[in-house]
Amino acid sequence: MYQATNIYFICGFAAIGGGLFGFDISSMSGVLGTQAYKRYFNNPVSYRQGGITASMPAGSLVGSLASSFIADRFSRKVALQVSCVLWIIGSIIQCASINVGMLCAGRVIAGLCVGIASSVVPVYQSEIAPKEIRGRVVSLQQWAITWGILIQYFIQYGAAQVGGGPDDPNQPTSAFRIPWGIQMVPAVILFVGLFFFPYSPRWLASKDRWDESVRVLAALHGGGDVNHPKVLAEYKEIEEALRFEREEAVTSFQALVQPRIFRRVVLGMSIQMWSQLSGMNIMMYYIVYIMEGAQIASPLTTASVQYVINVALTLPAILYLDKIGRRPALIIGAFLMMVLLFTSGSLQAVYGRPNDGSSFKDITWIVKGHPAASKGIVAVSYLFVATFATTWGPTSWTYPAEIFPGKVRAKAVSLATASNWFWNMILAFAVPPLLWSINWKMYMIFAAFNGAAFVHMTLMAPETKGYTLEEMDEVFDSGRPAWKTQKKTSRLDQLTRDIELGKVKVAAPGQGIRGSAGSPSGAADSGVAPEGDTEKAHHAHADEKKVIT
Repeated sequence: MYQATNIYFICGFAAIGGGLFGFDISSMSGVLGTQAYKRYFNNPVSYRQGGITASMPAGSLVGSLASSFIADRFSRKVALQVSCVLWIIGSIIQCASINVGMLCAGRVIAGLCVGIASSVVPVYQSEIAPKEIRGRVVSLQQWAITWGILIQYFIQYGAAQVGGGPDDPNQPTSAFRIPWGIQMVPAVILFVGLFFFPYSPRWLASKDRWDESVRVLAALHGGGDVNHPKVLAEYKEIEEALRFEREEAVTSFQALVQPRIFRRVVLGMSIQMWSQLSGMNIMMYYIVYIMEGAQIASPLTTASVQYVINVALTLPAILYLDKIGRRPALIIGAFLMMVLLFTSGSLQAVYGRPNDGSSFKDITWIVKGHPAASKGIVAVSYLFVATFATTWGPTSWTYPAEIFPGKVRAKAVSLATASNWFWNMILAFAVPPLLWSINWKMYMIFAAFNGAAFVHMTLMAPETKGYTLEEMDEVFDSGRPAWKTQKKTSRLDQLTRDIELGKVKVAAPGQGIRGSAGSPSGAADSGVAPEGDTEKAHHAHADEKKVIT
């Protein structure tokens, strides 16, 4: 059966799992302004709307926590297929909703999918990609989210025109049933497509399926040649890292709370927390309310510009994240978002006033009679989205997926993602009443959160670009402060050169040692040895006496 081998294609296709999250975001934000939705569900605002919105991240929280058990036992690929089935079921229930309870149930089930997919997709991508482009391909998760938001928003925008349009008091319910039904299509495509994609080579290695692991590495990184120096070097790195983890003789749960790992777990969870507390949720879930308050143009049309910006400006981050690095993106992004939110809050505080009821009834604070201020608020919203898209958006998925050892990677990333969904759920529930009760002051709160993230990342987040997944222990266990970077030659690159020059001999499972005339060796006989020590190399893995680092 055909198996895809192009890394960009594999990681980009897997990122459809992230696109499902984007579909959900805009399928809700898009219907908020339609009369069909307001009439059918009795005009939900404040806590009622917050509960509907929060039901999806509540399911995602559970899904993200469960994801590691599925991904570790059945593989990353199967976990993604399970998430697709859940998404299809959830979409069907949402599309057929006859009341708020049924709508929330469908969103919870769809949320289980999003929680699993958002945890597993970055792990799958990071375990397949070489270190040189890992940041780029894992960032495709965020780009897929932005595409999902944009595509579903315009589907919703078109559906909102049914009947007499979004302001028609008798608008038919197809205005929200059409987009909620269409959103199952990408899940069907992803489910079928995954049958033609490889398993993670690192997951295969963890199950001692070494022959398959090396064949996948060869297909991805060596043009199909299992004796390619880079394939052999990467195989040896994975083997030695796995051996070290097994020699520690601790369970993955025990390893999570070891001080050297727990510090990374806290960092990963914090990054996902700060990405939610940055204020992007306000801009994505409730952008229609913000545009209504600014009293400028059509809220749905003005909001659509923001989604286009989100897609377009995520692309530069994808292209340059592996050159600029993760640390500058986190620090600069937090600082700029802090400034922009303080600006937006100040404009609304100075030029806004309480809603007297003559305008939109689902908001309490409006900026009226000050067109320049209204345009300024919208412009700042656009700049905020542009900043998030180029910095925290992609980096908040890339960084947690690459900093953990293989033994705990799926579980640690699931905890980090659970942190994302926990705060997503809290904010989805809290933002509507906050907008209702404290209006512009909410922007000041989120600006302060960005200030805290700026300080935290400056002090605690070391640079990870250019390191393999197996080299992350050197980054975090070196004792150096996060702001002091070390320029070094990658251990993988050095091992690759040594194999090419014949200084080190490596035997892949089922293959002869590269550069030797010896007989082929099995998985238990693979090893590494200096040139001239070929006989020892045949038994390096079996007796664990010869380890080259």
